Order: sequence, then structure tokens, then C-alpha cells
Amino acid sequence: MQRARIAELPGRGVVHVTGPDARGFLQNLLTCDMDDVDEAGAGYGALLTPQGKILFDFLLLKIDDGYLLDTPRQTLADFAKRLTFYKLRAKVDIRDVSEDLAVLAAWGGDGQPEMPATVVRDPRLAALGFRAIGARSAIGADLATPGFEASDEADYHAHRIALGIPEAPADFTYGDAFPHDADLDALNAVAFDKGCFVGQEVVSRMKHRGNLRRRIILVHGDRDLPEPGTEIVAGGRPAGTIGSSSGAAGLALVRLDRIREAMDKGAAITAAGVTLQFTLPAWAGFGWPETVGED
Repeated sequence: MQRARIAELPGRGVVHVTGPDARGFLQNLLTCDMDDVDEAGAGYGALLTPQGKILFDFLLLKIDDGYLLDTPRQTLADFAKRLTFYKLRAKVDIRDVSEDLAVLAAWGGDGQPEMPATVVRDPRLAALGFRAIGARSAIGADLATPGFEASDEADYHAHRIALGIPEAPADFTYGDAFPHDADLDALNAVAFDKGCFVGQEVVSRMKHRGNLRRRIILVHGDRDLPEPGTEIVAGGRPAGTIGSSSGAAGLALVRLDRIREAMDKGAAITAAGVTLQFTLPAWAGFGWPETVGED
């Protein structure tokens, strides 16, 4: 059995959204359904451009006075600013609380960590483990939690990568990727039946068109993978880019049709001289395309 581990994620920050209009405000903006978030206590969602591309993605935790949104720290200020832009006359308070609250992940073992924090099962995939947000002053620097060994962010990312779970900015670029490109539709982030949200029309049209060919999938190299953003060449044609990695295991945003065509022909698939093999994540609700699309 995998050892039970817990780690603080300093690369993540927290936006606190509260106020009497908080739920309705988020429901009208985000890809996820706030009814589901309220029921489960957590959710995964995104804020899109009107053209349907991902501006920000985040985990949401329901708390007594509103919601905590766990998002990449390097883009948190822009995220809070964008939420404020949409606020208009809504009775909502939007605050960056990253200095006071820590984001943690716990995985492996059998049980949920017991600690002075809001702890939820990761809403993207149960195998990821648990997510927690709590006051830094209460949690402490040593992460003393019964049954869990203190670990670090690098170990968490290795766990995430092994499961095939993408995260921005290493695996996809905000403002460039559609939700389907980053597998958000397969990771419970898009509620197609909830009604309108920013970018909803474009994303729904892409889903019903049914010929989505760009996806983030698992990649394994014959040695350590190159840096994120390195171009992948399949059978002599550009086929995608390398994302986050841990040694020879990693993720890649690729044209599925070109990768499959090269695999079927036994053609070389490489990135910066590293020979690559690809598999779909076990949880993927999508398969390999049967035909190769146009350029």
C-alpha cells in the first residue's frame, strides 16, 4: 500500500468569496454547478473567456460564510481582479487570504487526515486523495497529523502526474486552452446541463460536435522528459507539447489523431531527442480518434 503522505502546496493560493450574493454570483460565472458544490462541500471549476477558453481554474471548498477558491498562486491576483470586474452591484466580498490560509494535499493510506482545517475529498478524482485549507497558525509548520507522513510539493506533483491529472500553468496555458483540451470535462469541472455561464455556448457546441482531438494524456520517455513546452514530433509532424513531469513520467497536450497515427505506423515520436510512449488516463471518458483531422 502507498504510504500516507501530507504536504503543503505553496504554489497554490486562496481567494475567499463571501456575502449574501456569493452563491448566485459564482453560479452565473463558473463552469461548475454550485448546487453540486454545496451538496458535496467541494467542486472543481473554471472561469472562461466569452470565446470559451480557460482564464483560470480552481478547486472550490464550501465553508460556513461562503467559498474558498484554491488556485495557482502566480495568477491569483489576476483571478481576484477578474472576479471583481464581474461583481458589479452584487453583494459579494472577494479577498486574497493566501497569507493566512495554507493549501494542503493528503494521499495514500485509508483514512481522511484529522487536522484543524476544512478537509474534502479531491473533487477531480478520488484517487488524488484529500484537499485541505486551514489557518497557517493552527496547522503548524511540521504538519503533525496522525497517520500521515510529512511530504513536499514535488512528491504531490509526482502523485498527480502518475494519475494523469493536469494543472496550469505547466500542462496548459491560461487564455489558450479550451476546457476539453485540459480534460476539464472528464474531471467534473463542466456542468453542461446547469444553464448559462461565461463561454458556455462555445464549450457546449464543441462537445456536441464530437470531434475533439486535443487532449492532455500520459507520456513516458526513454529517459527524463524535457522541459514543459518542448515540442513533440510524431512521424515528422508537430503533435503537441510536453507538460509537467517527474523523471521519465509526465503529461502532454497532444493531437490525439496524430499520436495514434504515428503509433499505428510504428513511426518515431520524440521531444528534444527523447523517445516517447503515450497512454490515456484510466479515468478518461474519451478515446483515440478513428480518423486523422485536417491541419
